[in-house]
Amino acid sequence: QVQLVESGGGLVQAGGSLRLSCAASGRTFSSYAMGWFRQTPGKEREFVAAINWRGGSPTYADSVKGRFTISRDNVKNTVYLQMNGLKPEDTAVYYCAADRGLSTTIYSYAYDYWGQGTQVTVSS
Repeated sequence: QVQLVESGGGLVQAGGSLRLSCAASGRTFSSYAMGWFRQTPGKEREFVAAINWRGGSPTYADSVKGRFTISRDNVKNTVYLQMNGLKPEDTAVYYCAADRGLSTTIYSYAYDYWGQGTQVTVSS
């Protein structure tokens, strides 16, 4: 069992930056691939970024490539999402998720555990 708690969301102007954190409980964090997804009202949850258990193979949605960076610290049991050059269309609730598979995946159904989400709002 893994419990995930996101933090770092907030209100930022377009062009600004935020860093989201996702703290995981449990001693097996390093054996999970981790992902970030986002969701806006009335839309399906959308893949943002993923990273494998060792911190390699970062994968990004085309919409965030070059602006967002995913990383993890297996000592601190935390995964991060550095978001630069934010745009109003990045406004969403952001969720982190853990996948017992070791490699990255962009599919939400593959993830086993989810956090409660953190709101990111980008003003124009």
